[in-house]
Amino acid sequence: MTLLIVGATGTLGRQVARRAIDEGYKVRCLVRSSKKAAFLKEWGAQLVLGDLCYPESLTAALEGVTAVIDAATSRPTDSLSIKQVDWEGKVSLIQASLAAGVERFILFSLLNVEKYPEVPLMEIKRCTELFLADSGLNYTTLRLAGFMQGLIGQYGIPILEGQPVWVTGQSSPIAYMDTQDIAKFAIRALALKETEKQVFPIVGTRAWSAEEIISLCERLSGKEARVTRMPINLLRTVRGVLRFFQWGWNVADRLAFTEVLASGEPLNAPMDEVYAVFRLDKNDTTTLESYLQEYFNRIMHKLKELDYEKNKTKKQKQQKTPFKRSQ
Repeated sequence: MTLLIVGATGTLGRQVARRAIDEGYKVRCLVRSSKKAAFLKEWGAQLVLGDLCYPESLTAALEGVTAVIDAATSRPTDSLSIKQVDWEGKVSLIQASLAAGVERFILFSLLNVEKYPEVPLMEIKRCTELFLADSGLNYTTLRLAGFMQGLIGQYGIPILEGQPVWVTGQSSPIAYMDTQDIAKFAIRALALKETEKQVFPIVGTRAWSAEEIISLCERLSGKEARVTRMPINLLRTVRGVLRFFQWGWNVADRLAFTEVLASGEPLNAPMDEVYAVFRLDKNDTTTLESYLQEYFNRIMHKLKELDYEKNKTKKQKQQKTPFKRSQ
């Protein structure tokens, strides 16, 4: 089976590619830059240049492909809008996959997309799910809550460096999951008939609020967090102002997602039946505690090594006797 993985250089996509390669699949990755995707080639993947926003580039990429795993999404640093990537690009990919005779299509979406029609990213994800379901493709949609990997930049690093940790409104508990575990579900779906034309939540072992994560990071790092709360009404005002300017539309659309994170409604779902369908063991899923414990242990060990080398160098300099010229 030949897989085309879209978004393979991203946080989730690279883990999907790694897992697929390790399980013996022939993996092809659609990439915009072969230089940035060199690590995928080193792993054993075939690289094909293309872009979701350029439909003409998809035909060659899909030639001979059995299944597509779509892990692409717009990034804050992209010049393109959410609509261009997460709607227009996805529609092009689905249509091109249908024309190419692709047998399976795995889509990553977001949990609770139907509850936030006023949030552009959530509404676009919902519409994409519906478009895929009506396309005629044999699909599986996996709805995610959040990545553990994102917590390092959001909480871990700021706390270690004494920088502010930003919390918005009433924190919504989120069932974060390690992207390596998400990749297991995606690859397993390819081999299970029970997952065909189905939508599944794929979330972590429990939901955590921002306050709980901050407290855990403080305990593991031995440092106190500088928490700064951003009033949700202020963000709404900023978003409203940005909507007056075309250059601010993309930023405004992204700020709208804070409505989801600050609603107080948990991003979580029951997973017992999902584990049964996918024939995976819940006990093998990484917990947030163990993930952050490993991160802080590694970082604190490295900091101790650097401090030891610094003190060693300092002592060596102090022990040196300065050369004195004889009078």
